[in-house]
Amino acid sequence: MLTQSTFAFIGGGNMATALIGGLRKRGVPASAIQAVDPFADARQRLSADFGIATADAPHAGLRAADVLVLAVKPQQFREACAALAPHLGDSLVISVAAGIRLTDLSRWLNGHSRVVRAMPNTPALAGMGMTGLAGPTGLPAADRDMASAVANAVGKSLWVADDAQIDAVTAISGSGPAYVFYFIEAMQRAATELGLSAEQGRALAVETFVGAATLAGESPEAVSTLRERVTSKGGTTYAALTAMADAGMGDAFVRAMQAAAARGREMGEEFGRQ
Repeated sequence: MLTQSTFAFIGGGNMATALIGGLRKRGVPASAIQAVDPFADARQRLSADFGIATADAPHAGLRAADVLVLAVKPQQFREACAALAPHLGDSLVISVAAGIRLTDLSRWLNGHSRVVRAMPNTPALAGMGMTGLAGPTGLPAADRDMASAVANAVGKSLWVADDAQIDAVTAISGSGPAYVFYFIEAMQRAATELGLSAEQGRALAVETFVGAATLAGESPEAVSTLRERVTSKGGTTYAALTAMADAGMGDAFVRAMQAAAARGREMGEEFGRQ
């Protein structure tokens, strides 16, 4: 599917770079990909790294793209749609901007109905991303398959029902890498306070996260069971988890993700009024 299609990207930042790299690794030829970015440095980097054609503004050639990915910041999204709309053909449009609702995306593209809202995360840069996808009612199965294929070029994906659930995806996995980095930083700090070097602490923390996440992904057992299996009553892990529970870390963590989801809804309302 991917190798028989053409792609255009509006925006050439990190996520666009990850997706373009993923498509190239999946066998999509450079001649089938183009990108639009107003910044010369971004265009030069994309051309040098992937051999693709670039432009500084939307143009008539975009009409030929089978898939068009909007990878611009939310605050620039409506302006980007206004510039794109006159040059949009019958492409499947995939948005990777946080907070931009499907109805507003369609409205800003003059009623274009082949739209998908995607929420990837930064591990896509390492080919290990997780992307939530949502589309309007009646989106053709072929479009769903294509959106999945694009997302899976940089990791894994799952479909959710609507914009509200994409806000939840944003809170859990879209923002999720920052939570992991936060805990790695804390573990690294603890390591230095316990007499290890910062480098040793980072290595121990990173590999522990990688290993634990891999085990959780491969095991058919509940995560709670995996946790209990390494928590002996009165042992070191028990002491650490008790200290976390006493500090209210679990509840605080849930509240943090609720705050992220609420901010996603606020962004949708804020940008949707434009």
